[in-house]
Amino acid sequence: MKYLVVVPDGAGDDKIEALAGKSALDAADMPFTDGLAARGEVGMVCNVPPGIAPGSDAANLSVMGYDPAVYLTGRSPLEAASIGIEMADDDVAFRANIITLEGDGAYEDLIVRDHSSGEITTEEADELIKAVNEAFADERRKFYTGTSYRHCLIVHGGTTAMTTTPPHDILGKRCGDYLPSGEGSGELLDMMKKSYEILREHPVNEARVEKGLNPANSLWIWGQGKKPQLSPFYDKYGLKGTAISAVDLIKGIALCAGLGSVDVEGATGTMHTNFKGKADAAIREFRSGKDFVYVHLEGPDECSHQGDMDGKLTCLHDIDQKIVKPIVEALREDGEDFKVLVVPDHRTPLAIRTHSSTPVSYMVYNSSDEKPEDKSRRFCESSGEKGRYFENGCELADYFFGE
Repeated sequence: MKYLVVVPDGAGDDKIEALAGKSALDAADMPFTDGLAARGEVGMVCNVPPGIAPGSDAANLSVMGYDPAVYLTGRSPLEAASIGIEMADDDVAFRANIITLEGDGAYEDLIVRDHSSGEITTEEADELIKAVNEAFADERRKFYTGTSYRHCLIVHGGTTAMTTTPPHDILGKRCGDYLPSGEGSGELLDMMKKSYEILREHPVNEARVEKGLNPANSLWIWGQGKKPQLSPFYDKYGLKGTAISAVDLIKGIALCAGLGSVDVEGATGTMHTNFKGKADAAIREFRSGKDFVYVHLEGPDECSHQGDMDGKLTCLHDIDQKIVKPIVEALREDGEDFKVLVVPDHRTPLAIRTHSSTPVSYMVYNSSDEKPEDKSRRFCESSGEKGRYFENGCELADYFFGE
C-alpha cells in the first residue's frame, strides 16, 4: 500500500459573500479531487488543539500524527533543522522575517504592510541577512538565510519567556502594539528597530523600490523555541516516507521525524510554484520504493494572507490538476494499492487574512476499498460537515495510516 498526503496549506475558509455564501473549497474547480471524494469519504478534522495557536507548525505536526501538545517546542527550531543548523540544548531559535513596514515617525508607529516583502527572492534576502549579521552577529547570536522572507536567528543560552506575534496576523496594523514583550524581549526589539535603519537604504531595497516592489525594510523576530524531539515516523507507522515542500518548516518536521525531504527547483511557496516539478518528484519517490509522500503546497495560504480570492481559487484548481491528478494517475499505472488524504493544515479565511483554529475538511480515498459513487460527496466544508469528525488531527493520521 502506498500513502499520499496532499496539504493545500490554508485552503480551509469560511463562507464568502462574494462567492454566494460558499467557501473557497466549495467554489473551487477541483474535479479530480472531487471525483476521488465521490468514491471515498469526506469529513472534518481539528488539526489545532485548544490552547495552541493556529500555526502551520502545530497543524502540520497533527496531520503527520504528532500531537502538538506533546511535540511542539516552537516553530523556528523546526525551520532551523531544515536549514541544517545543529542546535544545542540551551539554544533558542527564532523566526526572523524580513517584512515591509510603511509610514513616518517612530518605529512603533509604522504599519505592517507586507509580511513577505512582496515575495522577495531568496537571493535578494541573502544579501539583506548578510547586512544584518554584520550589524548584530557575535559569539552568542547569528542569523541564517532561509527561503524568501523566512529566516532564522539562533541565540545561545537564550530564553523563550517573551511574547512575540506572527507578522501575518497583524497586516495593516500599527507594529508598536505587537512588539516583543517580556523577559529577553529588549534584545529582540533593539535589533528590529536598528534593522529598519540598516535595511531601508540597502541597495537591494533601493532597487526593489525603483521596480515598484515592496522593500524588505525590517526584521520581525518571533516564533521562539528550543530543540525539537520527534519520535521517528517509521516507529509510529512502519512506513518510509518523504516530504516535498518549499517551506523550511515542513522540511524541518520531516527531517526531525526521520523522513526524507526533496528540494524541487522552482518551488517557491507561492501560487507561482513548480507544480509539475513537485508532482514528478512525488512520483519518483514512490517508484524508488518510498511508502509515503507528503506534498505540501503553501500557495492557498499566501493568497489568503494577501486577500487574493481569485488567486486562491486558481491555486486550488492547479493543485487538483497539477498535483493530485498526475500523482494518482501514476499510482494507478503502477498497479499497487494506494490511499490518498487531501487535507488543509488549517483555515486561513480570506475575510481575516490570518489563520483560524476552526476545523477543516478532509478527503480520504482508498483504491482497494472504493465506495459507491456519490457525486454530492465533495472535498469542501459543506460536504465534510456531513461526514465523520476527528477531534484531533493525530486521530485522522492514525486512521489513515493505521489500516
